[in-house]
Amino acid sequence: MKLTGSQIFVKSLQEEEVDIIFGYPGGAVIDIYDELHKSNFRHILGRHEQGVVHAADGYARASGKVGACIVTSGPGATNTVTGIANAYMDSIPIVVFTGQVPTTLIGTDAFQEADITGITRPCTKHNFLVRRVEDLAETIKDAFNIARSGRPGPVLVDLPKDVMQAVTDYKPVSRLSSTDPAHKPDLTRLPDVLDLMSVAKRPVILLGGGVILGKASDELREFARSVRIPVTSTLMGLGAFPGTDSLWLGMLGMHGTYFANMAISKCDVLIAIGVRFDDRVTSKIDTFAPNAKVIHIDVDPASIDKNVRTDISIISDCRPALQLINNMIKGKRFAVPEGQHDDWLRQISQWRSEGPLTYCHSSDVIKPQFVVEKLYELTQGNAIIATEVGQNQMWAAQFYKFDHPNTFLSSGGLGTMGYGFPAAIGAQLAFPDKLVVDIAGDGSIQMNIQELATAVQYNLPVKIVILNNGYLGMVRQWQELFYEKRYSHTDMTFQPDFVRLAEAYNVVGLRATRPEEVEPVLRQGLSTPRTVIMDFHVSRQEGVYPMVRPGDSIAEMDLGGREMIN
Repeated sequence: MKLTGSQIFVKSLQEEEVDIIFGYPGGAVIDIYDELHKSNFRHILGRHEQGVVHAADGYARASGKVGACIVTSGPGATNTVTGIANAYMDSIPIVVFTGQVPTTLIGTDAFQEADITGITRPCTKHNFLVRRVEDLAETIKDAFNIARSGRPGPVLVDLPKDVMQAVTDYKPVSRLSSTDPAHKPDLTRLPDVLDLMSVAKRPVILLGGGVILGKASDELREFARSVRIPVTSTLMGLGAFPGTDSLWLGMLGMHGTYFANMAISKCDVLIAIGVRFDDRVTSKIDTFAPNAKVIHIDVDPASIDKNVRTDISIISDCRPALQLINNMIKGKRFAVPEGQHDDWLRQISQWRSEGPLTYCHSSDVIKPQFVVEKLYELTQGNAIIATEVGQNQMWAAQFYKFDHPNTFLSSGGLGTMGYGFPAAIGAQLAFPDKLVVDIAGDGSIQMNIQELATAVQYNLPVKIVILNNGYLGMVRQWQELFYEKRYSHTDMTFQPDFVRLAEAYNVVGLRATRPEEVEPVLRQGLSTPRTVIMDFHVSRQEGVYPMVRPGDSIAEMDLGGREMIN
């Protein structure tokens, strides 16, 4: 069957069971867009290429599938770099297709030419420049397989215009011609893991995003509950273990809970699953879990002993490793002696009462934590929550309880302002019948606010909750603490009227300026079957606490107006 490159492109997406592609057209991809039009393939038009990639990312995080997007050459391609780097840092499987000038013009500084494969080489799992139409189908097959296998990540495929116009014989590619090695657990190490756990008096499970990406949440929950080991999580792991479970300690690290950080600092065995020991988690490395034997399970060999030295390491997808451990526990090959962890759990309960996650309530001004708490109460935890980056992100992580995986979408490794709203659009398209909320700051929301037009065009009832303090809040907090309150260029009081801006986009706009207005605004916004902006004017100088100061141990926490605890 003779097909053009553009026809092969569409056929290949169908072979991969891609049901939606996000994009922004241009001259280099106009032939592809013509074919998309003929095929009635579902395409979502974004309003900026960065937003397009974030939407594909949010779709991937929420659905567990590979996200896909397409943009044109030159500035269209370079505008994707932040979104690609964001997905790379958080190991999110997306395939980004970029248009390119014809192969005969590559290297001539042609109009809208950019060496996007060279530019993105450091922030993609792999990238391709397709020079022959005969290679196109196999390259797309490889791209999706690489994106989803092993440690997931973004893959870029650069498509010259003449390759898309060329004709060749097309045959579907059935084989997986390129893949990561499948890492199965080293069975010889599992008895060592069980031996350590059998003598542990103060164990802690630390889980990360790898548990969610590896679809191992059920196995993790079974494991923790069967051996009664308390669980903490990185930002990326929120939802892998229920936030309402009695064994849950909350998030650890720079803005983690007091009791999670103390448990890590005093544990004797640390079981780390699907984590990479980011600096925001460990802080001062030589004081992180200083008395613990460390077990590390991760699919990526490069993550083992990279930041934290381990005593036992298992290179494996999280799910098969946990399945084997659970089977050993069920087979009575391992058991925790009755009562062995009772003293440890009592100690954690004491820490929980000494340093609860709390804030100073007010009847005069809206506290941002109160907005998040009330949002949790009204949604009963049954929403997909996306966040922007900064204080809003940390308050969401602290005060919204996530019971299910794939329900917390946030930029972890790169910390990308402007991520949350387009990611929420992607999640809403993945789950049209679910409630999707973007918790935002007044600074971050302006980074990709143009995507309001996308939400309206496709009738997406995404809710935006703006915690509006008129500052770049997290930077302001650091200026307060470490720069003698020199608030250099963090004042954001010159900003749009978000309610009137909403109206301009044909979006519902609501505002609350008093604590008693918070619940009515949330109720109205959440029940409105349209895109909604809810603008909450919150306490301007509220800080995110607990906080571990740079260079300190995670056991040394500033509780914000309360006594420093260590």
